Amino acid sequence: MEPALITLDTSALLPLLSRRDPAHIQMRAAVAANRGPYLVPAGILAEIGYLVGQRAGPAALTVLLDDLATGALTYDCGDRDLPRVRELVLRYQDLPLGVADAAVVACAERSGGRVLALDRDFGVVAKEGTITVLPEPA
Repeated sequence: MEPALITLDTSALLPLLSRRDPAHIQMRAAVAANRGPYLVPAGILAEIGYLVGQRAGPAALTVLLDDLATGALTYDCGDRDLPRVRELVLRYQDLPLGVADAAVVACAERSGGRVLALDRDFGVVAKEGTITVLPEPA
């Protein structure tokens, strides 16, 4: 049986790609404890690309794009998730759960239910029982 995919959120990817990020060590430990495979939803690519370029620099952005191009990270989840993304954005307007976060949730629901994220909004959605947020609290 193949292990369930772990869907990555921007809040996890950015620290993984930047050693200067305060959460870098925490996210590295989470990856070591949860071996993947890892999935990057199409809905966060522009967001993570921009943030990595701005905060971690062009070398880190190249690492991310290389990992996607070589299949080290799986790139998936697009138009078939849009109805669920819309539903989540409307349901959680008070968070606010934007399109990027909703894309992560929709993708995870369809791909094993595990999300690697630091964003606390995912904990609210996890109460529905459709996703599990990693790293799990100690």
